[in-house]
Parts: sequence; structure tokens; C-alpha cells
Amino acid sequence: MHKISFTKEALFDVEAIVLWHEEHRVGLSYDFELCLEVGLTEVSRNPNHFQKRYKNVKVRFISRFPFGIHYLIKENEVVVLGVFHTSRSPKNWSKRI
Repeated sequence: MHKISFTKEALFDVEAIVLWHEEHRVGLSYDFELCLEVGLTEVSRNPNHFQKRYKNVKVRFISRFPFGIHYLIKENEVVVLGVFHTSRSPKNWSKRI
């Protein structure tokens, strides 16, 4: 398994998503966190399995929620650049690469 680390911006993404979901329905943020954890575990086990989308950035889409985990592979480490809604344009976050 590869070690997973998050950029500061990626942690802010997750926090904002969790807060938004909890405000809209109590308990929904917990469901999101479980789905995110499943996605991160899959990425950690086999990071090369998922599709390359932008330059060297790969994406693992989260089940049940319209978000993707965007990450880079650096040796034995997976660096999560962000967790983005699928409707978001790559132009809005491409400066993170």
C-alpha cells in the first residue's frame, strides 16, 4: 500500500465538503466521509489503476457523491491535490499542479 498525504488545499476541500453536506442533512457528511475513505483505500492499494486526467494527475471518482479524488504518484506516496465536484472546470484548480 502507498502512503497517502494531502496538500493543505486538499484538506480545506474535504472540510468544506463535509460542512456543506452536514448543513444540508444531518448525517450526510458521515456518508460522504465513508465513501471518501473507500476511495482513498483503493487509491492507496493500486494508484496506477485509475485514469490519468490532466498532465500526471489521476482521478478516482467517489461512489454516491459527485466528487473526484485528484492525486499524483510520487515514488511510494500518493499526494492528494484536491477533492473536486465533477461539475468544476479544471481551469479553476489547475494551478494546484
